[in-house]
Amino acid sequence: MPPFPEEPQISESAQGPRTTPASSRVTPTPRPVPGPRSAVSPRPGPRPAPPAPRAAGAKPGPAPASKPSAASPGDQGAPQIQLIPAPADGALDAADEAVDLLLDSGRAPAEVLVLTTGDPHPWTAHERSFGEDAYWRQQDAADDVFYADGASADQAKPRPVVVVAANGGDDAVKTVLPTALARAQALLIVCGDPQQINSVLGAGV
Repeated sequence: MPPFPEEPQISESAQGPRTTPASSRVTPTPRPVPGPRSAVSPRPGPRPAPPAPRAAGAKPGPAPASKPSAASPGDQGAPQIQLIPAPADGALDAADEAVDLLLDSGRAPAEVLVLTTGDPHPWTAHERSFGEDAYWRQQDAADDVFYADGASADQAKPRPVVVVAANGGDDAVKTVLPTALARAQALLIVCGDPQQINSVLGAGV
């Protein structure tokens, strides 16, 4: 009777992606981790209405490859940073998915700020059609996710989580990312080109 073949050796699985402080290289993650929540953070209220449909011909971003893993509480002095690889024309879709995941995980809508580097989010364009005063009152009300474009990112108020869609504008990426990092109190999620994002966060922060 032939001898049984030796059983293959199973190596220890590598640890999954982890977030890093701003001073280190950003490690890409397939999907965002909800990140730390304080014990007093409010539970989410009714989900915000979906933004206006994307323009015809817009290309969706790549589908995430895996489910999120748990995150350890971050340092209060520096937010966690997560990178979701996406092409410029898919960064906005990736950011929308990140927001959905954050809300599904228990984040309150008022805890999330979304910034774009290229074309404004459809929500931004829609709300600004009612005038600048009405648009900024939405931020002051602090009862929903707030969206701002690169030109007005410096007027956005800090929130626990900031999601950046690097959907175009190389110069805008260089200015919006440091602003986003300063606004993020616990977690910064950046959707875009990993090489470009690392070059900005690694050299400019």
